Amino acid sequence: MTTPEFDVPPSVLIGDRSDVQSQRTQTILRSENVSPDVTLEFCPDSNGVLCGIEEVRVLLEKVLPETGIEVWALNEGREMAAGEVALRIKAAYSVIGLYEMTICGILASSSGWATAARDCVNAAGSVPVVCTVPAYAHPNVVPLIDYAAVTGGCVAVSSILGARLASVTPTGYMQHALPLLLGDTVKALQSYDRHLPLEIPRIAIIDTFKDEAEEAVNVARAFRDRLRGVNLSTPAERGGVTPGLIKEIRAKLDAQGFQHVDIFVTHGVNKETIRQFIDEGAPVNGFSVDEAIGGAPPLGFSAEIHEIDGAPVARRGRMPGITPSPRLDRIM
Repeated sequence: MTTPEFDVPPSVLIGDRSDVQSQRTQTILRSENVSPDVTLEFCPDSNGVLCGIEEVRVLLEKVLPETGIEVWALNEGREMAAGEVALRIKAAYSVIGLYEMTICGILASSSGWATAARDCVNAAGSVPVVCTVPAYAHPNVVPLIDYAAVTGGCVAVSSILGARLASVTPTGYMQHALPLLLGDTVKALQSYDRHLPLEIPRIAIIDTFKDEAEEAVNVARAFRDRLRGVNLSTPAERGGVTPGLIKEIRAKLDAQGFQHVDIFVTHGVNKETIRQFIDEGAPVNGFSVDEAIGGAPPLGFSAEIHEIDGAPVARRGRMPGITPSPRLDRIM
């Protein structure tokens, strides 16, 4: 993965997206002429996949001085344990204190998304997982979710900006709107084929008008070797996508000589449904995960001061001094 280009808006740099108390604390310390060097340690509240370190690095490069600071961190994408130090910053509190909550938020959200992605990827085993979250998240955060999903193991994402940030090729499947507006699934795929570049795989959606197995055979007969696969997201009102339905489609495609046609399951997929498909031997060639990643809860982080001007300190309930953390690497 190439170095991602995260955007840090001015409102973050001046603290307008952080807790107001962060600004008030800075105002008080400036007025009292107090600006000690501190060691801040950031730890997750639970086990998970670390994500957000690269975005934090971009922020820190903008706000920290070039000398007199140290930043140590686990590598992006590493598994981390609850309470383990994921990030350590040594700097004057006057330059880092304003961003304490912001850093926690970046790590919490990104690690939550990455951990949810890793759970789905682990459940899928060797079957690839794609992240398709634009309908389940605010557009301002979709690229960040996509980056986190790739960090968690997804092979691709569906948004253009997210793919660019994660250094992958955007991927996606035919929308129901196309066959509905053109009146026929085969006609929709023919139009898809005429107007889109050849490098885009020809994958037909097969649950719009007819029985899924029947429609799969119809598009396979029409496109033969040019058909890469079929995808389905049958709604719950029609019984949903089940392992039995996938097996039926696979059997009918194979019986017609279309063993090369892959089957992709999209919409409403999560780690539990993936595990069900895998455990029951359903011949799925790819899963598309949306809400299970885009709606994943944050993985909480806490930030604690462990040194002031080199002297060990801590609030009640925390151990004073630097926490032994052999897995950290210096990144700044």
